[in-house]
Amino acid sequence: MPIRIPDNLPAVETLNSENIFVMSEDRAYHQDIRPLKIAILNIMPTKITTETQLLRLLGNTPLQVEIVLLHPASHMSKNTPEEHLETFYKTFDEIQGEHFDGLIITGAPVEQMPFEDVNYWEELERIMDWSKKNVYSTLHICWGAQAGLYYHYGVAKRDLPKKMFGVFEHTKIKEHVKLLRGFDDVFFVPHSRHTEITHEDVAKIDKLEILAESKEAGVYLVASKDGRHIFATGHSEYDPYTLKFEYERDVERDMDIEVPKNYFPGDDPTKEPIVRWRGHGNLLFLNWLNYYVYQETPYDLTSIGK
Repeated sequence: MPIRIPDNLPAVETLNSENIFVMSEDRAYHQDIRPLKIAILNIMPTKITTETQLLRLLGNTPLQVEIVLLHPASHMSKNTPEEHLETFYKTFDEIQGEHFDGLIITGAPVEQMPFEDVNYWEELERIMDWSKKNVYSTLHICWGAQAGLYYHYGVAKRDLPKKMFGVFEHTKIKEHVKLLRGFDDVFFVPHSRHTEITHEDVAKIDKLEILAESKEAGVYLVASKDGRHIFATGHSEYDPYTLKFEYERDVERDMDIEVPKNYFPGDDPTKEPIVRWRGHGNLLFLNWLNYYVYQETPYDLTSIGK
């Protein structure tokens, strides 16, 4: 089944060219089926790119998924046209009376700031508090994972001596976990961050379990034992060239940045990057949607949290 997104969203053309089944709002309206309602709180600066990356993965499912795009009202976006936000996005105030099967909170390039110094932190706190009774399962990505672990469980992020940047090997810590079904024994995930969540800090929280990690990149997947919170510290949604663009951007800004590890053949940025995380990314989102959202969410969404 397809994803339901606004008819004129720029991502539609890209997804159609990749043969991903996208259904118009008008056509979906005439189908007698309750789709999964998924909200995406997009706090990445490159919103159009990020929404396309996430929709590509959410569209790889037999389930019909209705997407609602959100942006923080308390933050002025510098990289996304205001017209795009006004046309395709909603704010929390507009949807706080609704209920959702799932919520995705993206990353943001603010991990070197204290959480409380981020200009939309109070709004994000309101959203995370609201999600306890209005969303069944939330997938937190990168900084969104650090923010969620801090808000819900008091787990602090810690500074890294240098940026974790590249594509790294990961292994499963737990077996027979639904989120990990189909994962290879060793799988690859891109990371792009200046801070981390440590194994020791997460292990102190009885309500959490570490599902996957990397010898080099550290903790990757954490889940609450009730399945209502999934935390992914990497970027399995990234396009083939995202790390390349980030590297070239930072070089142009004359920043102290190393070539992303295990990404370019021979770490040579003049060569085409090797994509080794696409299969994992698709499985992660498919498993979350199927096992943690579709199979667990009550049909009556208003009963969430009761």
